[in-house]
Amino acid sequence: MNEPMADDDELVARLSLSVTRLARLLRQQEAKGLSPAAAAALATIVTQGPITLGELAVAEQVSPSTITRVVRGLERRGLVERVIDPTDRRVHRVRMTRRARRAIEVYRSKRNVWLAEQLRLGDDGALARLAVTVEVLEALGASAGPDPVSHDFDAAPPTGTRKRR
Repeated sequence: MNEPMADDDELVARLSLSVTRLARLLRQQEAKGLSPAAAAALATIVTQGPITLGELAVAEQVSPSTITRVVRGLERRGLVERVIDPTDRRVHRVRMTRRARRAIEVYRSKRNVWLAEQLRLGDDGALARLAVTVEVLEALGASAGPDPVSHDFDAAPPTGTRKRR
């Protein structure tokens, strides 16, 4: 079998579209999900947190007042909490809570059940080809580092990340 070239524009476009559609279908498996803004902010907190509200606003490309409102909603749901930076007690950071970790794990479980049901509809040959494809996708995703949800979120916030003016 010929291996596709990385610069094959049509293949790249099909892959991008397929991954985007599949990601949307997987997100839809969570019935009472967060708003897109809250989900995006939580994802950033999970991957970059503990993070200041200012850093979060920049990362999400929204105003400080918008990110404050979004974080307040996540706090009310018990998904994030504010912690004091040990190197500068004037700075507050936001990190995910144990409840957020559990919610993410439940969500992932629901997604996996749905995906397994969809895969059972395929033939054995398709599953074998998918196994090879998953290896390629895992290699592509490995550049992003390990799964941030599995990290110890009780660890102290990073030091020296605040820029002084």
